Amino acid sequence: MKEVESYQGFELGPIRPPSEARSLLLRITRNCPWNRCTFCGLYKGEKFSIRPVEHIIKDIDTIRHYVAEIQNIQAREDGGTHRQLVALHSGRPSGEKMAFHTALNWIRGGMKSIFLQDANSLIIKTDYLAQILTYLKTSFPHVERITSYARSHTIVRKSDSEMIRLAEAGLNRLHIGLESAADAVLDFVKKGVDKKGHILAGQKVKRAGIELSEYFMPGLGGKKFTRENALETADAINQINPDFIRIRTLALPENLVLYKDCKEGRFAKLGDLQVAEELLLFFENLHNITSMVKSDHVVNLFQEAEGRLPEDMEQITAALKTFLAMQPEGQMVYMVGRRTGLFSGLSDMNSPELLAQAEKVIANHGLTPGTVDVFTADRLKRFI
Repeated sequence: MKEVESYQGFELGPIRPPSEARSLLLRITRNCPWNRCTFCGLYKGEKFSIRPVEHIIKDIDTIRHYVAEIQNIQAREDGGTHRQLVALHSGRPSGEKMAFHTALNWIRGGMKSIFLQDANSLIIKTDYLAQILTYLKTSFPHVERITSYARSHTIVRKSDSEMIRLAEAGLNRLHIGLESAADAVLDFVKKGVDKKGHILAGQKVKRAGIELSEYFMPGLGGKKFTRENALETADAINQINPDFIRIRTLALPENLVLYKDCKEGRFAKLGDLQVAEELLLFFENLHNITSMVKSDHVVNLFQEAEGRLPEDMEQITAALKTFLAMQPEGQMVYMVGRRTGLFSGLSDMNSPELLAQAEKVIANHGLTPGTVDVFTADRLKRFI
C-alpha cells in the first residue's frame, strides 16, 4: 500500500522564467520528470514527484491568508509598520515564513500573475490541473495570467480538448524549452523529443488560445551542427509562430553531462563570435511570423536583440551585424566587457570609462582574440 504523503508546509521550487519575476510562485510538481537533458543540471540527482492536490490547495489558502493579513495592515491609517508585518509570521514554521514573504513579494509586484512550478506542470492529469487552476481563479479572481513550463513531449500527448479545457480553467501562457529543432542536436543532448514533436506541441498550444513562449539555445549544436541548429529551429518556429521567441545562449557549468562531452572531445563548443553568427543566421531565416523576440537573460551576448517580427527585424539584428563587422580586437573588448558585467549592451563601447575597464581586464589576463573564448566561457558559466 502506497504511503500517503503528509503536508510539510508551503513549498517553493528553484526556478522561474525572468519574465515571471513579479509572479506568485506556486509549486505543483517537484523537479523534472524527464531530467536527462545533457545541457541542464538543475534537477540532477533529484527525484520527481507530483504534489497532492490537497497540499497545493493548502498552499493557495496560506497565500490567500497572508495576502489578506498584509493588506489589512497596509490599509491602516499609518500604513502599517515593519514590526506589524514581521509579527504575522514570527515564531511560525519555515514554510509559513516562506509563504509570508512570497505573499508580500507578490503584493509588491501587483498580484497580476501566477507561475506554476517546477519543470513541467502539464504532466499532471488534466482533471487535477484544471481543479488547481479553477481554485486559483476563485481565490484570486483579479489575476490576469497563469503560466507554467511544459515539455513538448507532454503536450503532444494531450488532446486538443484537454488543452482547451486548461485554457478555459485559466492557464493562459506556457513556456516551452524548445532549445533546438534540429533532430541531430535533440538526439545528442537527449532532449526526448524531435522536431516534429516540437512543431505539433507548439501548434496545439496556439490552437487552444494559450500564449506560447519558445526558447532557442544558440550554441547547443556545437561546431558540428551550428547551421542545423539555426536553420532547423527557424523552420520549426516559422511553422509554430509562437507569441514569444526567447533566446538562451548555451553555457556549460562543470556539473553538466554536456561539459563532460566537451572535455572528452564529443562536443566542440562555439565561441561567442560563432554564437553570434549562428544567431544571426537563425533570425535571417524567420519568415511570415509575428512573434516578439526577447533576449531577457544575462547569458545572452546581446540583450538588445529584441523586438516584434517582422517589422523590427532590422532593430533585432543591428547589434549582431555591428559586432560581426568589428575588428577582432574590438570584438574581444566587447566580449570581455559583456561577460564581466561591465557592458549591458553594445552601446557601452562608447563609454571611455567602461572601455578602459574592459581593456584593463584584457591586459591583466593577457587575453588575445585567440584566447578570449576560454576566459569568456569561464565567466559565462558563473551565471547558471
